[in-house]
Amino acid sequence: MQPNWLRALACAAALFAGTAHADSYPSKPVSMVVPYPAGGATDVVARAVAERLTQTWGQTVIVENRAGAGTTIGASSVARARGDGYTLFMTTSAHTISGHLYDKLSYDPVKDFAPITLVTKVPLVLVVNPSVPAKSLPEFLAYLKQNGGSVNFASPGNGTAQHLSGELFKIATKSAITHVPYRGDSPAFTDLAGGQVQMMLATITSALPLIESGKLRALAVANGKRVQALRDVPTFAEAGMPGFEAATWFGLLAPAAMPPQQAQRIYEDVSKIVATPEMQTRIEGLGGEVVNSSPQAFAAFMKQEEQKWGRAVKASGAIATQ
Repeated sequence: MQPNWLRALACAAALFAGTAHADSYPSKPVSMVVPYPAGGATDVVARAVAERLTQTWGQTVIVENRAGAGTTIGASSVARARGDGYTLFMTTSAHTISGHLYDKLSYDPVKDFAPITLVTKVPLVLVVNPSVPAKSLPEFLAYLKQNGGSVNFASPGNGTAQHLSGELFKIATKSAITHVPYRGDSPAFTDLAGGQVQMMLATITSALPLIESGKLRALAVANGKRVQALRDVPTFAEAGMPGFEAATWFGLLAPAAMPPQQAQRIYEDVSKIVATPEMQTRIEGLGGEVVNSSPQAFAAFMKQEEQKWGRAVKASGAIATQ
C-alpha cells in the first residue's frame, strides 16, 4: 500500500497535468462535425461559431460535413472519437429523435455524448394554405372538427421534427389529419403553397419567406414566447392551446469521454461568441432565439427532448432501418 504522502503527490501530479492540458488547449486544429450538407441552417450556424472560435483560440476550427441517415453518420463518427476536445459536433433535434427512429444504432444519442451548449432553438410555426378558411388557430381547430378527415399535413420526411410535431398536434387536437411526407422542405412547400396539402408545422427559418410573400398563412408559433421574426403571430398558448411547443435546435456536443472541466471551458468560449450582437442578429434572422445554455442545462434539455420525441415516434409508428 502506498503511503499517504505518496498518494497525495500522485493526485497533485494528475491535477497539475489536467490543468496544464486545459491551459494549452487547443494546441492543434479542431474538427467540428456537422451531420448535414454545406449550406443549410446547421452548417451556417456551425461555420459562424467555428470562424470566431478560430479567432479566439488561435487554432483553426474546421467544419466537416458528414451528412446522411438522419444525422447518424456524423454522430457515429463523433461517438467513436477521443474525448480530448479536438472533435466537436454541431447537431440538431434529429439527434434525440434518432435513438427512437432507427432500430439499430452503433451509439447511444445521450450516453455517448458530452453536452457543451444549446446554442439556439428555431421554433416551428403552424402554416396553412391561404385557401383554408381560418385566420386564427381557434378557427382552424373548428375547421378541423368539420373537415379533419380531408386535411393533409406536409413534412420534409418521415421521422423529422416537423413530421413528429404534426403527429403530436394530431393527438392534442384529436383530429384525423393525414401525414404526407416529402423529400425535403422545398417540395413540401411547393405542394403546400399550391394547395395539394393544407397545413404544415415548419421551421420558421424555412417558412418565413413564404409567409412574408403571402403564399402561406402563419397561425401560431410552437414556442413559449413570441419570436422576433414573427412578432405578430401568437404562440399556441396565446391562441388557446397551452403546452404545445416544438422546435428544431442547434447544439454543440463532444464525445462522452470529454472531462467536464473541458466542456465548461469550451462552453464559456462559445457563450461569449453567441452573446455578441452580431451573432444574436444572425440567429434571429434565421427565425431562432438564442439559448446559450450551460452543459448541465443542455444535458437536462436533451433528456426532455429524447422523451418527447420518443412518445411522438411511438405514436406515429415511424421506424426506419439502417
